[in-house]
Amino acid sequence: MSNVMFYLLDETQEKLQQPAHFALACLLASRSYRQKQKCIVYCQDQIQAESFDELLWQLPNDAFVPHNLAGEGPVGGAPVEICWQTPTQFNRPILINLSDTVPAFHQKFRQVIDFVPALEALKAQARERYKQYRAVGNQLDTLPASSINETQNHG
Repeated sequence: MSNVMFYLLDETQEKLQQPAHFALACLLASRSYRQKQKCIVYCQDQIQAESFDELLWQLPNDAFVPHNLAGEGPVGGAPVEICWQTPTQFNRPILINLSDTVPAFHQKFRQVIDFVPALEALKAQARERYKQYRAVGNQLDTLPASSINETQNHG
């Protein structure tokens, strides 16, 4: 059983260049790295994975997060691994889900992070994922996305 945390985004966070949940996922991957916890960022497809990879490269130098696309980088992967296919190793405690579906392998992770975007079509997909996570017995929680910035500023 996994703990699944859904972050609720609002309209103000959706006005950025990239999807707001991508920006939030960058922040969460960065926080995971700083807490010495490896994570996997699971994307819908290779294009989305490469976009997310690019976003991590755009972080300021003092916020750099060692990361790689699955199959690249050091043996065992960097602290943050970005994939769009089922990972080959499950030696990481955190899964950040950017795909539209519940990853079949999500229960191999202690913590799953998912998002509820403000856009109505994406919100409907998030509701479906919530139901699917709950149906297989996961512990579910929700938090406003704004709480990340608050904890980031105080941490």
